Formats: sequence, C-alpha cells, structure tokens
Amino acid sequence: MRTITTTRRAVLGAGIAVAGGGLLAACSKDGAGSSAAQPAGYVSPDGREVAAAEEKRRPGPVRNVRLTATAATLDLGGGRTVPTWAYGDALPGREVRLTAGDTLALTLANHLPEPTSVHWHGLALRNDMDGVPDLTQRNIRPGASYDYRFAVPHPGTYWLHPHSGTQQDRGLYAPLIVEDPKEPLQYDKEWVVVLDDWVDGIDGSTPDAVLAELSRGMGGMDHGGGDHGGMDHGGGMQHGSGGHDMSKMSMTAASPAPSGPPRMLMGATSDLLGGDAGDVAYPHYLVNGRVPQDPQTFTAKPGDRIRIRFINAGGDTAFRVALGDHRMTVTHTDGFPVEHQQTDALLLGMGERYDVLVEAKDGVFPLTALAEGKKRTALAVLRTGAGTAPGADTRPRELDGTVLTADRLKAGRAVALGDRRPDRTVTLRLTGSMAKYDWAVNGKKYTPAQRYGVSAGERVRLVFVNDTDMWHPMHLHGHTFALPGGGPRKDTAIVLPGKRLEVDFDADNPGLWMLHCHNVYHAEAGMMTVLGYRA
Repeated sequence: MRTITTTRRAVLGAGIAVAGGGLLAACSKDGAGSSAAQPAGYVSPDGREVAAAEEKRRPGPVRNVRLTATAATLDLGGGRTVPTWAYGDALPGREVRLTAGDTLALTLANHLPEPTSVHWHGLALRNDMDGVPDLTQRNIRPGASYDYRFAVPHPGTYWLHPHSGTQQDRGLYAPLIVEDPKEPLQYDKEWVVVLDDWVDGIDGSTPDAVLAELSRGMGGMDHGGGDHGGMDHGGGMQHGSGGHDMSKMSMTAASPAPSGPPRMLMGATSDLLGGDAGDVAYPHYLVNGRVPQDPQTFTAKPGDRIRIRFINAGGDTAFRVALGDHRMTVTHTDGFPVEHQQTDALLLGMGERYDVLVEAKDGVFPLTALAEGKKRTALAVLRTGAGTAPGADTRPRELDGTVLTADRLKAGRAVALGDRRPDRTVTLRLTGSMAKYDWAVNGKKYTPAQRYGVSAGERVRLVFVNDTDMWHPMHLHGHTFALPGGGPRKDTAIVLPGKRLEVDFDADNPGLWMLHCHNVYHAEAGMMTVLGYRA
C-alpha cells in the first residue's frame, strides 16, 4: 500500500494557521482540514515566537526514530492475548531514550483505521510538535505519516501517547527517557516500570465502548451483569463516603448496550483519593504489559543499587506501589529532582512519574502496584537469589505503611521555582458529575477555540477548585508548575474532591497549550481547556 507522507513543513505551510488567530484551522475527521474562524490575538503554534523559543534551546545531535501505530495482537502473559492498537508488536512500545540537549526526529506512520497523533507527556517542547489535533497539528490520517522534530532540553522520565480520543487506553504508549549528561545519581541498574489498567480487546470491550457506556451516566446503567462492586449487603446501592451518590441519579431506561460487558465501576473508594477512586472496572492491571499471573522478573545482585522509573500510563486508575521488604528513596517526580525522601509506598495518579532508588536485598520480592480503591493488583518480581516467586495476589506490608504523595515533597534546590508574586491568576473550577458524565472546566466542555490568555514572561498562578465528588489528575502541556510551599516541579498533579490546589509556573514557552484531566474518560467527556499566549 502506498504511504502518504505529511511533513510538518507541508502541513503548517499549507495555510492552515489562521493569521493572528493562534489556532490551526479545525480539521475534519479524515484530516482533510477545513477553514474555521478562531479567536484572534494569540501566538500561532508555528509562529515566530515558537521558533525563537526553540532556537534558545540550542537543538543538538539528532536522534532518528521510526514509530508505527498499528493493529496488533499482544501477549499479556499467562496465555492471554488481546487484539488492540499498539506501537509495533510490544507493550509498552519500544522505549525512546535520548540525552538532554538532543534533537528528536521521530516519524510516526499511521497504520490504524482512524486518525492519530503523538503527545510527548511532560516535555517542554516547541508548540507545533505537541501533538494535539485541531490545536497544534492536523490529524495524521490512516495511511499517512508525520515528522516530529524538536529539541529535548530537560532530563527526566517522560512518556508518549496519542492525544486522539480514547486511543491512549489501548496499547499506544511508550516510555521516553532523557538522560542527564551530568547525572548526579549513582546506581548499578535501572528499570523502567510502566503501570497500566487494561480493557481493550477483552470480551469485545474497547475504550470507545467504555466511554459510550459512561457517557450515558448512571441513568443508563445496565444492572443485569458485570461486577460493579457497588451493592451493599442489603442489596441497595452504596451512598456517601466517596462512592457515586445514587440518591442524585436518574434511573431512566438504559441506552442500548455498547460492545462488551458493562465496565462501569461502583463503590470503589480510597481515603488517599478523597473518596471515589474511579469509574472503570478493568479486567486486568499490568506492569510492563504483563498480568500478575505471569509477571516480568528483574534480576540483580544483593547490594545492587537500583534506579526505578515509575510511569502511570493508566486511563482511570491510580496505583499505590511498593517493593516488598524494601524502602524506596524518592529522587524525582515528573522528571524533576526533589529533596530525597524515603517511603514505604508511592501513590501515582494517571500521567504522574516518580524515580526512586532501592538497595536490593537477598531473595525474591514482589513489586506490587495496587489499583487504588479497586482491590486488584499488578505485579513484577525482583530476584537477587534463591526462593519461590510471590503469587499474583501477594500484598507486601509496605503497601499499608507510609504512602508518599507529591504534596509531601520539596523541589530540588537547582530546580526550585524562585519566589515571585504571580502576575496573573487563572481560576479553573473542575465541574461535572458521574450522574450526567458532564465533566468540564468552569462548566464548559472543551472546544479547540477555548482560551485562557497569558503573556510571555509572566508568573502565572493556576487555581484548581474541585467542585466534583471525584479526584482529577490535572496535566499542563509544555510546562512544569511548582506545588505550594517550595513543593516539587510537576506537570501532573492530583486535585482531590472538594479541595483547592494553587500551583505556579513561568510563562516561558509560547503557544497554545492543553490543560486537562488525565483520566482519559473525563478528558474526552469535556474536562480539557487551553492556555494561550497572547501575541
């Protein structure tokens, strides 16, 4: 089949940027594009300001990578194979590894039956490479390819995934590791550990079908099958303490059932997440693409110092992670160093990353990722000596010990955001409910024309006010922000139900940048918006 190649130059040179509008014209489903009036007065994704910011990064040696998004049958272990979409034939996709200062030149070939894109989660990159269709680029149509090229200025643990519909909740993700040429940490081994919740291809389920089911709200529930986990001992639905409040839900006639069994989750609660833990009952939870019945085994020698880079690539699940009989020393979160702190366990919301150091003991130990509030686990194994491998349901005591969350960390001295009063405050109320599945920002569902204006050089304060009964991992593209009180530099932060979180960032990367909940289903329902730099 003939492959149609669409380069960045061809796309952005084709007149799809609206003059002075700062927005690529809205694209049709097939990626052909259409002209649409958009807000004026904003920096365009391919504007001179973006080019100037890229030049300041001093793009260095080029690392060439080819990536193919394709239909695939993947082996999750234990005899379980699933039809899905993936980057090649592996889960996670093949790791992309660079050194800070390199230029990444990656060509994505789209062999999927629908348009796709690639977003580089956590990277401060040029805006026209950010991978958001209808905002910073056109969709990459089936049979086409797209050339991404940008400087990678900051070391750290990152990852890549589509920003197209619910595609991220399939097998379309891969780690992206940027090494520090002046690495201060000393360690003998390094592992990249990607956590995921899995539904695609199981008994006919797809993420699109899950979204369709959730979008009908509680009134559209099919109570005839599936384990929703929300019935109390008396046969009625649970109320209060973080479960979905059924007293407010309309029990209207159910909509036609989507493909696959019901996946709506009821009654999953977590004190760490402020109540309700999630919407989706996943049949599998994975570490590096493996089910716990057939886990990946990492080998080392007793006394080895191991760096573990954790990435939560899940769609709807926070993970509480612990290594049995070990304590972990946290060194980084979301790619940026923190003051080192020991802990028994970590909590990772979707999109968050943590780096830790551990000193391996002698024996065989479970690396367990508990699906927070969902009472299921994912598993990998550390083996440094003789012994029986832990079973799939093992629960190390460390999971019930000290659990570290980002608010307990301090930024490393070299990356701490300096004291400065904010020049601008942007308040973002997180709104919506499970009953209507009407998730939004400030009561408005996402459209590409939305803008919250900022100006280059400003210190910007984002005020997240969570008016919902759910927790939301909020992610800002193209920047890192600082948590309050000298807290860590992050690009994704958990905002608990009924709570307020204020974070600051410096507006030093011009363009149009998405800000959204990293729950795939909340985002697709409408909890996304745009921060736009004024021209």
